[in-house]
Amino acid sequence: MNKEYKLAIVGLGGMGNWHRETIERIENLSVCGSFDIKESRQEFARSHGLRTYGSLDEVLADPEVDIVLCSTPNDCHHDIVVKALRAGKNVVCEKPAAVCVAELEDMIRVANETGKLFVVHQNRRWDEDYLTVRKIIENKSLGEVFRIESRVHGSRGIPGDWRQEKEHGGGMILDWGVHLLDQMLMMLPGKIRKVYATVSHVTNEVVDDGFTAELTFDSGIVALVEVGTSNFINLPRWYVLGRDGTAVVEWGCKGRMVCVTDWSAKDAVPIRTAAGLTKTMAPRTDDTIRELPLPEVHSDIRDFYRNVMDTISGKAEIKVKHCEVLRVFKLMEAIAASAENGVCVNFE
Repeated sequence: MNKEYKLAIVGLGGMGNWHRETIERIENLSVCGSFDIKESRQEFARSHGLRTYGSLDEVLADPEVDIVLCSTPNDCHHDIVVKALRAGKNVVCEKPAAVCVAELEDMIRVANETGKLFVVHQNRRWDEDYLTVRKIIENKSLGEVFRIESRVHGSRGIPGDWRQEKEHGGGMILDWGVHLLDQMLMMLPGKIRKVYATVSHVTNEVVDDGFTAELTFDSGIVALVEVGTSNFINLPRWYVLGRDGTAVVEWGCKGRMVCVTDWSAKDAVPIRTAAGLTKTMAPRTDDTIRELPLPEVHSDIRDFYRNVMDTISGKAEIKVKHCEVLRVFKLMEAIAASAENGVCVNFE
């Protein structure tokens, strides 16, 4: 018979409540209570039948709590996670786990010392658009891939909360970069040779409200990762270029692949532009290309918590590993350094 695990939430904001709703649909796991410094969130918890703790210490003193979820602003993660681990609790921490590499390394050290599970909620590893692109690459549907572009675009600037404040770990490199970079590093093997990045401050001078980073891998593949918050016309979520084809994948896994069927047909009919003729940019004829459907991929975000429980019980190995999270943090710091100094940074 499987053990029933009980989880307490520290920080019942938007993501904390998302976890509560998700856990309601997972067998052998339940939310036993929560703590938040805002009384309005405590009242919200009580209205949903949760026990409300009066402090973090009260959460950690409860012997029924198997797992602590840390879902507070970024700058609070380190102290809460370390305290929970030392209290003998397993910990799930919202991303980004910390605000710098040094903090993350300390959290990992304490987890190793205590022998308790510390895992970061890198939930976008379960995004189906990402998994679709990963399947395209694995299947070699486009031939040898040489460039991957990953973007998220919005037009509302940074939300009017702690995300726009530097002291709380705000900015888009930490907020969205941690997701997109994690996806890219999980998808592409090998070391990164160099990093070049720029940041934007269109709506916020304190923290970055967008960034563009170009990563060149030892394999020669170039990955572009971009986050924008002042984009009123969005570019594709994913744009993948291979020797034999191109794929566009949008949110919701909408998109298409177009592949070449006949490389020998090189005599293009010129097209007329305002300033003259061009053969180079003439479109291919239908008989030399074919359109393919995107591979069908399905995922279940609840598998994250199932893996957490299986790891605690010794049945599995944790999927989001410390070394992977640490590599992403080091890459984010390299991106920030490149943007600040306007130079290409050697990495790994």
